[in-house]
Amino acid sequence: MAYAIALLIGISLAAAAQNAVAAAPLKILAFGDSLVHGYGLAAGDTFPEQLERTLRDQGYDVTVINGGNSGDTTAAGLARLDWALADQPDLVLVELGANDGLRGIEPSDTYANLDAILMRLKQERVPVLLAGMLAPRNLGADYADDFDAVFPRLAARHAVAFYPFFLEGVAMEPTLNQADGIHPNAAGIAVIVESIAPEVTRLIDEIAAGRSADG
Repeated sequence: MAYAIALLIGISLAAAAQNAVAAAPLKILAFGDSLVHGYGLAAGDTFPEQLERTLRDQGYDVTVINGGNSGDTTAAGLARLDWALADQPDLVLVELGANDGLRGIEPSDTYANLDAILMRLKQERVPVLLAGMLAPRNLGADYADDFDAVFPRLAARHAVAFYPFFLEGVAMEPTLNQADGIHPNAAGIAVIVESIAPEVTRLIDEIAAGRSADG
């Protein structure tokens, strides 16, 4: 009798643990540079925070991790990727490349770094949303063409979800940027979140559907 009771208790505890894991919020890692980190923004206004609020308002139980680091190039992002993955995210939004363009880094180097990042995420079997970036036009048409092509090429090569331009609707709009004309203000981040959220929710739904099929 005592054995049966102990067995039932063990089964109940295991089921409770499984339910707790199942109920845990889905973790989204926003992995990028100052555009993610929140340069010049007050607490609550950063991209990860605004995205998390938007997704929660839509009924998604998520935690958006701020994996941004101001000043990061794609090389710097690659160097700290393993550290960022310690959070064991369920989905990664990759936003890197703006500083490569500002510094005139060779597009082939940007491609190689992002390629390595996406390969690493593929090894971890983590779904990815790759956000594209556009080069500053003062570096010439040839550079801009080569740089801009990096992101769609990588998205196609790795078959990952792709958002063509992270700053869509915000770049070059004075009312949506800080005084430096480069970093979005809180209103600019809100525009980005509104635009990119449908891509994020689509991936969340795919992840949930996959888990249901496996379970």
